[in-house]
Amino acid sequence: MSAILLSLATFVSTAFGGLFALRFRDRLHFILSFTAGVLLGVVSFDILPEIFELARAQNTEATGAMIALVVGFLLFHGLEKFLLVHHAHEAEYAAHRHPQVGLLSALALIGHSFMDGVGIGLAFQVSQSAGIIVALAVIAHDFCDGLNTVSLMLVHDNTPRRSTAMLALDALAPVLGAASTLLFSVPPGALMLYLGFFAGFLLYIGASDILPEAHSQNRPGITLGLIALTCLGAAFIFVAVRLAG
Repeated sequence: MSAILLSLATFVSTAFGGLFALRFRDRLHFILSFTAGVLLGVVSFDILPEIFELARAQNTEATGAMIALVVGFLLFHGLEKFLLVHHAHEAEYAAHRHPQVGLLSALALIGHSFMDGVGIGLAFQVSQSAGIIVALAVIAHDFCDGLNTVSLMLVHDNTPRRSTAMLALDALAPVLGAASTLLFSVPPGALMLYLGFFAGFLLYIGASDILPEAHSQNRPGITLGLIALTCLGAAFIFVAVRLAG
């Protein structure tokens, strides 16, 4: 029950992050710069260390998780280039966006948020203190999860209404994930593969989607500020993970 109660705080954190992105969508390139740093930070300071910690605990190698990372990166690349984008006439008209890409990205983030809730629930199965530490870490970065979900929807020309609907699902996902652990447990090996796969997805959308869009306007004098925001996003996750740990 403690896991479910703490997961409710992730609902508030996620919702607040998404509403922030909706309110300031006219300055989306600044938000996207910060978001790119957040994604880099989540992969580097949260997901990868968790994979290696699980590998040590299970006295096994993390090779499978690293393969899953590459698969996640390449799979989303393939989906975006061959299934979601009408590439046959890309060169015939100006720069444009694809709402399906934003929707798929948001759904993947919702899946991650659900697993965040699962992580809280499983940590409480280990001990009360472990559950609290994991919950604090999730609450700290779920603000950015909400911000990322809305940003990815908006940057691909989804409507604010649809973006809000995806935000609601993203905010609810950790609560459902925590509640689901009352019914099952996840083998550590399977969790490692999931974390690797999701890390690959985050690296792809950060490097090939979010960062290029953040710098697409080429306004004089703001490039340094955008880079600084990316660094700030990564530093934010570093501090959040350290404080939670």
